Amino acid sequence: MSRDAVIRALHAYYDDGRFLADLSRRVAIPTESQNPDRRPDLYRYCNEEIAPALQALGYTVSVYDNPDPSGGPFMIARRIEAPDALTVLTYGHGDVVRGLDKDWRAGLSPWTVTTEGDRIYGRGVVDNKGQHTINIAALAAVLATRGRLGFNSIIFIEMSEEVGSPGIHAFAEAHRAELTADLLIGSDGPRVAIETPTLYMGSRGAMNLELILDLREGGHHSGNWGGLLANPGIILAHALASIVDRNGAILVPELKPTTIPDSVRRALAGITVDAGADGPAIDTWWGEPGLTPAEKVYGWNTFEVLSFVTGNPDNPVNAVPPRAVAHCQIRFTVDTDPDAFIPALRRHLDANGFESVVVREAPGRTRWQATRLDPEEPIVRWGAESVVRTTGTKPALLPCLGGSMPNDVWADMLGMPTLWVPHSYAGCSQHAPNEHGLGTIFREGLAIMGGLFWDLGEARPPLAARN
Repeated sequence: MSRDAVIRALHAYYDDGRFLADLSRRVAIPTESQNPDRRPDLYRYCNEEIAPALQALGYTVSVYDNPDPSGGPFMIARRIEAPDALTVLTYGHGDVVRGLDKDWRAGLSPWTVTTEGDRIYGRGVVDNKGQHTINIAALAAVLATRGRLGFNSIIFIEMSEEVGSPGIHAFAEAHRAELTADLLIGSDGPRVAIETPTLYMGSRGAMNLELILDLREGGHHSGNWGGLLANPGIILAHALASIVDRNGAILVPELKPTTIPDSVRRALAGITVDAGADGPAIDTWWGEPGLTPAEKVYGWNTFEVLSFVTGNPDNPVNAVPPRAVAHCQIRFTVDTDPDAFIPALRRHLDANGFESVVVREAPGRTRWQATRLDPEEPIVRWGAESVVRTTGTKPALLPCLGGSMPNDVWADMLGMPTLWVPHSYAGCSQHAPNEHGLGTIFREGLAIMGGLFWDLGEARPPLAARN
């Protein structure tokens, strides 16, 4: 009975094909939460795939309807070994984005796991079916080796993360007693580099905006009216250029932090953002001047134009268009207040002569809140030491992920520290055709999680007192 035995068992689970077999069954269930026709598959994933796997490990499993009718089900699985024991929550989501079946490379299907060398292809292999498959297997290995976990375990699976996690806050509040824990250990998102184990402690927030300029009814002939009628596309382009400069730096002070905390800077010192050989090259000149690439994506805010529409892009006509719309997004850290963004933009636009440009939060889009655990908290050091013990490699410590997720449910609503251990990499084509993971990361991820869960049962980790 030892930590090394757990890691050997998890390596064998990967090497003999059981990991791929479990992952293949899960990928084969087309849990597209953006597709209403797949709603029965969201329930099937919980009831027929994940629930039996956890019940076999002694978990009591409940699947609940979402209080928001637009969302899929939630699953809570609980294994309570002692009332006063440490309680650890593990999160995953079983839904995926649309398969985009016709856009995958020849020989690949989103609903069939295919291996090519170290690459493992399939929709959800890294977002998030592969990641929670690893974590469930690690819990199973600890249980098989020790005969108990040594802590209480709660596993929460949601089926609507890819559409903004509708209903999750109301559900968590209603089921607070079943979800309250001392610590969250979950997995989502990418490592900073393929070879570098990574821990992150929160996520940036995300707020989607619309900037709209509607000048008149209908378009008018550009020969007869060009030069006489204001062009909304040109005006809106100038409005956007007043918000972000030509090098990507935000020009509205209220949309960005005033500084990066010292503990965050120390954690990010030496961190290299690396998407692998197939990832895009970083434009080092883009973004806030004076920051490192890691500080730009993990410690600062960004303003992005996601789409810009004026006229008819698919079939342009010789007419001055009547309207222009820009769909934008702000990714933000906990150092800024998202409630201040639209009022600040309104003041800025008015001061720069763009009073006619409407700015509003995008309807129907969830606002993700920012969270961050201080990277110098003792629990973070404990997690890093566990990873070093397993891999011999010092992990990258990210104060927060560059992306967004409903981490505020756990960190803010339920008041627990959050440690995230990603098992993918930035070049994995997440959300795109040809999504894939790397076998080397999956195999190492199994060992890392086995070590973490083993260590949790050996001695209570250092946790700050909860408010």
